[in-house]
Amino acid sequence: MKYQIVAEEGRAKSAHMETVHGVIETPVFMNVGTVGAIKGAVSTMDLREIGCQVELSNTYHLHVRTGDRLIREFGGLHKFMNWDRPILTDSGGFQVFSLTSLRKIREEGVWFSSHIDGHKIFMGPEESMQIQSNLGSTIAMAFDECPPALADRSYIEQSVARTTRWLRRCKAEMERLNSLPDTINREQLLFGINQGGILEDVRCAQADEISALDLDGYAVGGLAVGESHEEMYRVLDAVVPHLPRHKPTYLMGVGTPLNIIEAVARGVDFFDCVYPSRNGRHGHVYTRHGKLNMLNKQYELDHRPIEEGCGCPACRHYSRAYIRHLLKAGEMLGLRLCTLHNLYFYNKMMEDIRAAIREGRFEEYRREMTASMTGGAV
Repeated sequence: MKYQIVAEEGRAKSAHMETVHGVIETPVFMNVGTVGAIKGAVSTMDLREIGCQVELSNTYHLHVRTGDRLIREFGGLHKFMNWDRPILTDSGGFQVFSLTSLRKIREEGVWFSSHIDGHKIFMGPEESMQIQSNLGSTIAMAFDECPPALADRSYIEQSVARTTRWLRRCKAEMERLNSLPDTINREQLLFGINQGGILEDVRCAQADEISALDLDGYAVGGLAVGESHEEMYRVLDAVVPHLPRHKPTYLMGVGTPLNIIEAVARGVDFFDCVYPSRNGRHGHVYTRHGKLNMLNKQYELDHRPIEEGCGCPACRHYSRAYIRHLLKAGEMLGLRLCTLHNLYFYNKMMEDIRAAIREGRFEEYRREMTASMTGGAV
């Protein structure tokens, strides 16, 4: 991997990152395809058309639904889903948070009861690395526990210490797997994860500790899981300076367009979130002037596209009235068009952010977008 910062403005940075599966220009939004597909009937051909640089899939879900060994038989996830650009795989650590009633955490790893059929699954650092190696993703995430942001201090401190121990095991296993001659992607990258809820001292101490491991990149996890936006920004203000600036910095699971812009201002350059596709499937679409609910009656006779000047497939060809008609009629095309628009909006926003940083006008862009998106859509 080669990661080179090409422009900076304040703490905001834009970088050129070369990987075995192609170049990533940052800041970047990774389009979330949990089980190897974007929900909303979006294909990999669509992803190319709407400017997706990186697709994100989930280790736990691919393991329990399809099986990583089956995907390995196809030559890895890239070939299985027909995508030749970078893929990041989440480790399964978020499921330690989201499947609370179905898991038991131990030092060796986590026992899950599958949310599909209830059968017992064990996943620890080594197993997560082995699954991700079978998938052959460009970037593998370390296995961690994501504690609730507002959990008490004693629980968070114990959880973070265990996550750090797990990270060391992930690194050792990744190095072993990448040394094997039959590994699908022997250039697989490993990102470590910073945890600690909203406790700045815990976050910063762990960030210092994991930075010393000289990993390929670093993520801030465990935010946008119950705390306020202001608390999230405060944590980023504190912890990002403790992570290596010359490595990729990834804020996991965030967020709204304004969340992303604020995090970029604090030095983050990788993002993912289900908002674009999830909102699209409910007929909610993003514009530079805020979010629209396409089911509203006010769009029944609206000849305009979702957003004037937008280059997405929906806006180039269809009116608000037609898209509303599709949604009201229960036609899948309506959900697909809204999802395509939202993903295009996010990818185009990141392109605009990169241009603003590289042209030295990011703060101006930040002010304009904040004013525009809080002013109310029409």
